[in-house]
Amino acid sequence: MEMLKVVSSNISEIGYDKEEEILRILFKNGSLYEYEGVPISEYYGLLEAESVGKYFNQNISRGGFPYKRM
Repeated sequence: MEMLKVVSSNISEIGYDKEEEILRILFKNGSLYEYEGVPISEYYGLLEAESVGKYFNQNISRGGFPYKRM
């Protein structure tokens, strides 16, 4: 999965597997998480957000997507 660097105070990189609908988030503290069942629209929304962290908190973290720490 290709990871893209983002401008954020808490998130370092994000990646997305469109076939599996898995969003991968690498936080600046080194923690890596995968979120399952994330629509591609949410991935693009995250990429294009004015505030990546705010979008993540409102749409992904609180979105009810199952996740696991890698």
